[in-house]
Amino acid sequence: MKYVYQTSGRVCSRQIFLDVEEGIIKSIHFDGGCMGNTQGVANLAVGMKVTDVIERLKGIRCGNRGSSCPAELVVALRQIESRKADVSTEKKVEDTLVKKQETR
Repeated sequence: MKYVYQTSGRVCSRQIFLDVEEGIIKSIHFDGGCMGNTQGVANLAVGMKVTDVIERLKGIRCGNRGSSCPAELVVALRQIESRKADVSTEKKVEDTLVKKQETR
């Protein structure tokens, strides 16, 4: 199933496009961010289990931002996992996950 995740605004990437089937990541594309790094993260994660990617990338930070592109990917994957029971019975082609901007 295809997903679009709106990042928190604390990182350079604006959105993450994901395709996940039966708990396996089929594709990832970051809109914005450092092209080499985001392509590298995406290429490494494709073919992996969602749960394994979450474990490997959680807690990664970029400078003083309090997050990172890999950490935002973890948030998106956790949302997908938490909704798995709900979306697995639906026939939607695209499901949009939107994260609200945090206010301080």
